[in-house]
Amino acid sequence: MQTSDIIEHIVNWLKTYVEKSDLNGFIIGVSGGIDSAVTSTLCARTKKKTLAVNMPIFQAENQVSRSSEHISWLEKKHANVLGIDMELTPIFEQIQAGFPKDIQDDLTMANTRSRLRMMTLYAFASHHRLLVVGTGNKVEDFGVGFYTKYGDGGVDISPIADLMKSQVYTIGQFLGINQDILTAPPTDGLWEDDRTDESQIGATYTELEWAMTYKGSHNNLKEKSEENLDARQKKVLAIYEKLNAANRHKMEPIPVCKIPFKE
Repeated sequence: MQTSDIIEHIVNWLKTYVEKSDLNGFIIGVSGGIDSAVTSTLCARTKKKTLAVNMPIFQAENQVSRSSEHISWLEKKHANVLGIDMELTPIFEQIQAGFPKDIQDDLTMANTRSRLRMMTLYAFASHHRLLVVGTGNKVEDFGVGFYTKYGDGGVDISPIADLMKSQVYTIGQFLGINQDILTAPPTDGLWEDDRTDESQIGATYTELEWAMTYKGSHNNLKEKSEENLDARQKKVLAIYEKLNAANRHKMEPIPVCKIPFKE
């Protein structure tokens, strides 16, 4: 992978896009994970105004500290970066208190956290005339749909969505991202028990990348090609196919009912 060329391409793409939009810069939610660390660093390198926002909601301490350390690192390296701490736990508690008890299942409230963060980013974006930048990678955004619709999926631009997770790590190492972030198990940060992405999905990102690539190259040869797979590969492929199908509604345009006889 031509890492330095990819970095330069994304930075130029970001800079061109924001200039054409006639806006002032970017805003990114920083979680303490590799995707938001790389994305925020790429935005910072444009020299355009960049707000990096830490938005804890009952967050695990190690996630908050990784996020804070990364934002401080960005501010020291780039004069155009401003870090913001938004403790959203009290606001989330008020929302939760206002919801009927019978809809407060774990997944509903996890997605509500993500949507509260999206709303917060857009409030700052509107006031400062900024673009909300997505931090999803290719596997999450177009493979298994591992994000919240109108939460972390509610963004203006997605600079790393054509990169596999492994490629994001390679770029992170090249950019000098904090080692704690590079080695931390990926997590969406939406649960109080600090569960990892792997524990939720049932497969690692390395395995999901394999499944996504495999599906792309064997789409029309399913029965014959899967004869040579081992038990784990078959299980991972089944996980990938199930999530890809279940989350297809996130990856495709909103269905519109076309009226053929309205004119």
